[in-house]
Amino acid sequence: MTMVNAYDGGAGRLDAADEALIARRQTVLGPAYRLFYDQPLHPVRGEGVWLWDAGGARYLDGYNNVVSVGHCHPHVTRAIAAQAGMLNTHTRYLHEGPIDYAERLLATMPDALGHVMFTCTGSEANDLALRITRACTGREGIIVTRNAYHGVTEAVAELSPSLGAGVPRGARVRLIDAPDGGPDQGARLAKALRAAIDDLRASGLEPAAFICDTVFSSDGLFPDPAGFLQPAVDLIRAEGGIFIADEVQPGFARTGDAYWGFQRHGLVPDMVTMGKPMGNGFPLSGVAMRPELAQDFGARARYFNTFGGNPVACAAGMAVMDVITEEGLQDNSQRTGAYLKSALADLNHSRLGAVRGAGLFVAVDCLLDGAPDAEFAHHIVNHMRQNGVLISATGPDGHTLKIRPPLVMRKAEAQMLVDAVAAALADR
Repeated sequence: MTMVNAYDGGAGRLDAADEALIARRQTVLGPAYRLFYDQPLHPVRGEGVWLWDAGGARYLDGYNNVVSVGHCHPHVTRAIAAQAGMLNTHTRYLHEGPIDYAERLLATMPDALGHVMFTCTGSEANDLALRITRACTGREGIIVTRNAYHGVTEAVAELSPSLGAGVPRGARVRLIDAPDGGPDQGARLAKALRAAIDDLRASGLEPAAFICDTVFSSDGLFPDPAGFLQPAVDLIRAEGGIFIADEVQPGFARTGDAYWGFQRHGLVPDMVTMGKPMGNGFPLSGVAMRPELAQDFGARARYFNTFGGNPVACAAGMAVMDVITEEGLQDNSQRTGAYLKSALADLNHSRLGAVRGAGLFVAVDCLLDGAPDAEFAHHIVNHMRQNGVLISATGPDGHTLKIRPPLVMRKAEAQMLVDAVAAALADR
């Protein structure tokens, strides 16, 4: 995604109030924070797939997975307010909220995944998954894809090479090439995993887990063909490790043809990590797992997270699942996503590669003479922002347009997004 440390006042497009706000932000938040777009956005209100900025301009949100059932969904906000007005404690007290929510969540997963433990962020969920993995296997080695993102705690930042070279990668982590949409990618992924396992052992480490985002979103989005993950999962298990499916991005009906990304591959993971869309913006995440893993871990250590699984968070989570079911958002993701892919493909532009995607998660590469062109992706993303449509860019070369709107996007809004892409292509 195009980001800047501080806006430099380019073309005088920001008013004085926003210029002052950026200066204040830089002073108190420091240089590690980033802002999206060449001209940073200052949203003050959201509803459904729309955001409004401080000047009253409206933007179509084609990027936001956090509020997956739409900005400020009234059912979710009412559920949060009602529970916050009654009680908010933690899981050391008995309460129906986390129990009801855990039962409902696990009912969407294979029967082999029998327990769930709650956290607050996807980073925490992956951190907890690592703790359990290493405690239960007695092993240390973790294998991830080369541009993966799994979070920002110290432990999982090591598993997130997309954070940049400034984040050290420990000796216990090995990187492998992600799928690339080419032929036999399942076999090639397994071959790369085999080499990583051998390399771990050459340094005296045993493989504990292979963890991946099941649509490989940070690597550029490679969801197909369904089933290609199976050889890699079979291999890590045959070698004594486990498979962790990171569902922060593909989970909760995002892919349309399945509630969870791993289900598209016909897999039953050993652990599933969840986050962002789980509470539609309210901090809620978790780890579902095979009961034997929880049993082994629980015999060695107690687990407590002050805010993880609190009654307000669980009310938000229940409300999100209500909306997905009652508004038919999995079906909408499949139908609208198929329309969006088709309409983007119909642009048939020489600078765009083949459109990839599953449901309302779509990507297309920007190219120059067949090579990755991050500058062109930068142009498209920022041109669209200037014309009221928000998307992002991703992938190891930053040349992949990343389109991931709230699941409430409909066909007419998808067409607006495509029209904005077309306008950006024409203005070059």
